Amino acid sequence: MSWLAIITAGIITYLMRMTMVALVSKDMLGDKIKLVLAYVPSAVFPAIIFPGVFINDYGTFIEMNDPKIFGALVAIIVGYFSRNVIATILSGLFSYWIIIFIFNF
Repeated sequence: MSWLAIITAGIITYLMRMTMVALVSKDMLGDKIKLVLAYVPSAVFPAIIFPGVFINDYGTFIEMNDPKIFGALVAIIVGYFSRNVIATILSGLFSYWIIIFIFNF
């Protein structure tokens, strides 16, 4: 019974989301809606990233000297000046790894 419920819920969720993508054309949306929807990725991305940086495995906030915070700060600075997603991700990862492996945090 539980597998049937999981598969049914997955199919219903897929169909609900796919119909919005397939049936709504870009001509149907007004200019204001297009302008608002352009901000969705930049609003969702921090909501996904920040809990991983500031909250540990137990659900509590981490200390301010955690290497994840320093890696995130480097990524923010590089992202602001370079406006390049790949450079931002790589700089954050490399700075995090350098702090962990060289400075033995």
